[in-house]
Amino acid sequence: MPRAYRIYVVGIVQGVGFRPFVKLLADRLGVKGYVRNLGGGEVEIYVEGDGAGAFVEALKRERPRAVELDEVLVEEAEPLGLKDFVILKSEASRRSLSMIPPDLAICDECLREVLGAGGVRRSGYAFNSCSFCGPRFAVMRRLPYDRENTSWAAFPLCEDCRREFGEPAVGGIRRYFYQGISCKRDGPTLKLYRSTGEAVDGGDPIVEAARLIDEGKIVAVKGVGGYHIMALASDDSVVAELRRRKRRPQQPFAVMALDLDAARRLVYVDKAAEELLTSPQRPIVLLPKRPDSPASPLVSPGLDMEGVFLPYTALQYMLLSNLRDKFAIATSGNVHGEPMCTDLACVFERLREVVDYVLEHTLEIAHRVDDSVVRFTDGEAVLLRRSRGYAPKWIKLRRRLPRPAVAFGGDLQTAGGVGVEDKAILTQYIGDLDSFTAYQDLDRELRWFSSVYEAREPLLVCDLNPAYNSSRLCLEWAEELGAEAVRVQHHHAHALAVAADLGVDEPFVAISIDGVGYGEDGNAWGGEVLFVDGAKYVRAAHLKYVPMPGGDLAAARPARMAAAYLWECCREEPPEELARGLPGGRRELELVLREVISPRIFTSSAGRFLDAVSSLLGIAHQRTYEGEPAIKLEAAAGGGRALSINAENQVELFAEIVDHMRRGARTADLAYTAQYGLGTLLGRWACEAAQAHGARQILLGGGAAVNTYIVRGIRSALAECGLGALLPRRAPPGDGGLALGQIYYATYLA
Repeated sequence: MPRAYRIYVVGIVQGVGFRPFVKLLADRLGVKGYVRNLGGGEVEIYVEGDGAGAFVEALKRERPRAVELDEVLVEEAEPLGLKDFVILKSEASRRSLSMIPPDLAICDECLREVLGAGGVRRSGYAFNSCSFCGPRFAVMRRLPYDRENTSWAAFPLCEDCRREFGEPAVGGIRRYFYQGISCKRDGPTLKLYRSTGEAVDGGDPIVEAARLIDEGKIVAVKGVGGYHIMALASDDSVVAELRRRKRRPQQPFAVMALDLDAARRLVYVDKAAEELLTSPQRPIVLLPKRPDSPASPLVSPGLDMEGVFLPYTALQYMLLSNLRDKFAIATSGNVHGEPMCTDLACVFERLREVVDYVLEHTLEIAHRVDDSVVRFTDGEAVLLRRSRGYAPKWIKLRRRLPRPAVAFGGDLQTAGGVGVEDKAILTQYIGDLDSFTAYQDLDRELRWFSSVYEAREPLLVCDLNPAYNSSRLCLEWAEELGAEAVRVQHHHAHALAVAADLGVDEPFVAISIDGVGYGEDGNAWGGEVLFVDGAKYVRAAHLKYVPMPGGDLAAARPARMAAAYLWECCREEPPEELARGLPGGRRELELVLREVISPRIFTSSAGRFLDAVSSLLGIAHQRTYEGEPAIKLEAAAGGGRALSINAENQVELFAEIVDHMRRGARTADLAYTAQYGLGTLLGRWACEAAQAHGARQILLGGGAAVNTYIVRGIRSALAECGLGALLPRRAPPGDGGLALGQIYYATYLA
């Protein structure tokens, strides 16, 4: 008797060509049945016939590149005597959860079609995509992933697209039943505008936009999840003008390069970097600058790394192809401190004084999705920003949640998250919550994810800091829903985020290092060694407390922290050089000194130590973007070596740096020693904590854990007690991963 199976498939299985693949596989093996999307994002398959067993095996073994199978649940069933295998209409009901597909870069086959193989309908088509590539999350309004539930609903299919969609022999695996199918005849259209709102008529909008960029104009270009601002990267005057207009004096711009050959003119690209640059995720990758790079030094002033990425849409590829340089600045289409624009009205309102022209298209963006950013830390790829290409893939946890949880993250460069069953679903990168627009975005995205994943009667999890806007939003939800809210200490959440990422479910030691987190004693923590046992932790060691003159003002003005460290280490009044690094000059420095002598706020922050060293060495006296002094200090250490030190804490380390400085040591050596020495201190304390508590795993988290020299110092010290140190792989170690730790915390609550 023929066998029959009912199969439920969980993973990235909607919007990635899975149903047409199943249909074609069934036809090849001669089995009957059906496949359909369910409302939880999963797919149901029924199959019967002599080849049913072979079908199940082939299903697990063969699949398109965009498909990810998290679970395949197979149940024996009674044969129904069906005569064919069909794709059924999607159902709203759900049996289990499945992943929302992220946005994927254009595949090689689609690009070949754009470059000439696509015939009259797809050659030169700016929105070409197929089952294996293209926008997904950015255009999704609701599940299941069917055309009518996405932004593609605004574009009725032409007769040829209809045939490709409905006939396997015509559409093949790439276009049969592909929900985002389109071509020149029925797809989105392009239009070029002046920033004042007038349409620019005549000619190809892409060719015209490229001509304008080559002439030195600044152009907003609509992408998958928002707008890029694009401009010549090789012209100092253009880059300087863009900095003036964006009020972004120092923060580096990303550069989009046509292909690997163009990227290699700018940066050194090894095999690991090449794989990232050409991956379906296509993140911005921070790579070492070439000394002969044609990019202006103003693109990333004071840094030894350039953020480079490759085009991930046909539109971007064609635009870059028409540029003389084959590369250009491609930075977020936003004004300083605000999220990037996602519609034309925002561009005309907010970017009117920033850009000269706008290259617009008519595919609506349902979710703002920034570019992801990756760097290499001591040879390991680490996410700095998790967004396009990665979000909203879930991270499967080693533990189950007793009930759904909604996590609100932190306030800087943050993301939120929803936890259901044994899964943590982080939102895309949201940004800094001192922007009310970003605050609204976090609220909206958390509500959307909570609805999609049916997170009913959730536990709300927020940071311990009562002044955080994320905490304020958490409490607003608690009042609205009548829900319980719990708070998690910032560095405990960092530690748990790494544990969740790596699948650690036993007690461990964490090194949590960053700029600042509200401590349980009311001080500003940030250089912590914790012994973590689920929802409990012991603060095993920390950087020595030093005054933080002016509180948050000390973070914005590193010279304040340099003055504090000079007094703490050496009882010295700050030199005149530090006064020149403060807006208020000598008068402000005198005020700082009074605050240092009679402090009100103390900090153990690794970030503030790095700020102090950066200012002391004359590398950065002001912070114009998050982490700037520490980032530039890391860059300054290139080619440096470790000097002799015997410090027992970071204040003594600072004193030794001062001593070496006065004896004429090179800046590179001083910068290297400060960072590597900080790492060895933390590593030594982590060894002691591990031995005291019987732990065998050391996890690294917090924004400063991406610093290569600190990590090398930590690992060097840990090697002496036979231990290693692990960085997260799937979520940022900084505040973009806080929500993951907050969700993991909730798994330990009964």
